[in-house]
Amino acid sequence: MESEFDPSADADAAGESKSKELETMKKRLQEIEEEAGALREMQAKVEKEMGATQDDSSGTSASQAEKEEVDSRSIYVGNVDYACTPEEVQQHFQSCGTVNRVTILTDKFGQPKGFAYVEFVEIEAVQNALLLNESELHGRQLKVSAKRTNIPGMKQYRGRRPNFGSRRPYMPGPPVFPPYGYGRVPRFRRPMRYRPY
Repeated sequence: MESEFDPSADADAAGESKSKELETMKKRLQEIEEEAGALREMQAKVEKEMGATQDDSSGTSASQAEKEEVDSRSIYVGNVDYACTPEEVQQHFQSCGTVNRVTILTDKFGQPKGFAYVEFVEIEAVQNALLLNESELHGRQLKVSAKRTNIPGMKQYRGRRPNFGSRRPYMPGPPVFPPYGYGRVPRFRRPMRYRPY
């Protein structure tokens, strides 16, 4: 029995599959265009917000002055117990003046670092708070000092300290020479014995 080959039927099937492919491609293109439009809208929104923040940053001197003003009303509290809550710290400093905000700093895992910043409403409260230096909270002595303003770009480098430990201390009087003359004293090493294992 001979199988007849009909090229027109084959061409129709190929044409149908191509038109289906074309339809799916058109749908996909439309989806991509919609997504791109949504992304453009989001981008515009973000740029608008960024523009607003950049307008603020153009007045950096104003924001710097603002920061300094806030820092002048704030104190640094060291040696804070890890179990301490911001509410307890606020209560501790309530007698000094109206507390605006308490910030207990934490590491990337959310564990407290052991120090906090307390911001007051009035500047006079800072002087009162400094009187609470070495007061106790949760059985630990707090270290209270005025908050210093961070200057951006100024990292505190602790310069390389010279290694004084390796030098001999100055000894007055006539110089004492080691029996081997200058330099290091030779170390006597035992000859290595052959150990097969």
